[in-house]
Amino acid sequence: MALTDDRPNPSPGAGDSEVGEMAANARTNGGSSTGDEERGTMTLFEHLAELRTRLLISIAAVVVGSTVAWFFYPEAVRFMLHPYRQFLAHHPSKNISIGSLVTRGPLEGFTTRLKVSVYCGMALACPVVFWELWRFITPGLHKNEKRYLVPFVGSAVVLFAGGIATAILIFPKALTWLIDVSGPGIVPLFSPSQYFSLYVAMCLIFGAVFMYPLVLVFLELVGAVPSKTWRRWRRPAIVIICLVAAVITPSSDPFSFLAMSIPMLVLYEVAILVGRLLKK
Repeated sequence: MALTDDRPNPSPGAGDSEVGEMAANARTNGGSSTGDEERGTMTLFEHLAELRTRLLISIAAVVVGSTVAWFFYPEAVRFMLHPYRQFLAHHPSKNISIGSLVTRGPLEGFTTRLKVSVYCGMALACPVVFWELWRFITPGLHKNEKRYLVPFVGSAVVLFAGGIATAILIFPKALTWLIDVSGPGIVPLFSPSQYFSLYVAMCLIFGAVFMYPLVLVFLELVGAVPSKTWRRWRRPAIVIICLVAAVITPSSDPFSFLAMSIPMLVLYEVAILVGRLLKK
């Protein structure tokens, strides 16, 4: 009596399909490892060490810039006082200080010079700070994303400088509005800390706000928020931008509000367009 084998015989194509599936898995695993290698992995302690290095370099750049600004402080003072003196030249009845600022304590002059030097040092060191910031981010990016290093730093410097320039241009109108709105019988007698704090705050805030499109473009490039989502959020974004401009404008005058909100709305559209072009 012959014995028969009840086990099913594998079809000729079954082995080939299994081999093909194994090869596909191997390619998938190999591709993911290659992507991880391109992106780069770092431990927590390596991230902290990298952060410390970038912070130390940025702080050193600010210290060097502040030292340079300390010796150019008289020129900076004359430049920042120009809007105030120009206003007093057109309103001689309010010129009780002869175009000068009045200190209210023996240390105010020194502390004001120190603050202004540090603020100017931060502005001078911004290219180094932006470079170090991007160098800290790049280890977590893919190889094709790291090629945006130079455009990112260059755009950050240009946008930051554009924000400062806008603040400098709008400050005379803001100052005139703030003095005139106080009403008749009130004359300005500013201290250095009050005047320079307002001037520098406007420059730094405008410079920082003008860089926000880089965040939008970065989120588009890494795939976190696609450009179509920013387009869909356009109407809420207009409201949010106007609210932010109204809140963070240091002088709270209408000229500064318009000078901040309108460029922010334009830069929002530019960020959407740039993100779409870079993703093609």
